[in-house]
Amino acid sequence: MNILGFNFSKISVEKFPNKMEDLKLNTNIEILDIASVKADMLKTKDELMGIKFAYSIRYDPNFAKIEFAGDILLSLDAKLAKDVLKEWKDKKFPEEFQIFVYNVILRKANIRALELEDEMNLPLHFPLPSLKKAESKE
Repeated sequence: MNILGFNFSKISVEKFPNKMEDLKLNTNIEILDIASVKADMLKTKDELMGIKFAYSIRYDPNFAKIEFAGDILLSLDAKLAKDVLKEWKDKKFPEEFQIFVYNVILRKANIRALELEDEMNLPLHFPLPSLKKAESKE
C-alpha cells in the first residue's frame, strides 16, 4: 500500500466556557466511505482507492472538541483492493488495511491537533516526551 494523497476537508477546534475539571479525552476515527478511483493521469499497475474519514478528539465533559475530516488516496494491489471493497459493503475492512489507514490518519491529524491544542491552550491529547532530573544515588 502506498499513500498517493492526503487532504483535510475540515479542521475545526472549539473551546467551551466550561471549567476544566475531571477531563476525559475521547478520540474516534470513522471511515465514512471507501471507493475505487479511476485516474487516467496516474499510471500504475495497482488499484487506486479513495477513503473519506472523520477524526475527533473530545474533551469531556463538554470542555472542547477538535474535528477533522478528509480524504486519502491509496494505491494497493488488485487482490487487497478487491477484498477491501467486498468487505466494505458490510462496512468492514481487512485488519491489515484498517491498521495502515488508521495510522496514516493518526500521523497526519495528531500533528495538526497538537498545534491547535497549543493555540487554544488545551491540554495535549497524549503526553509528549519530557526530561526529568535524575535521582541521586547516595
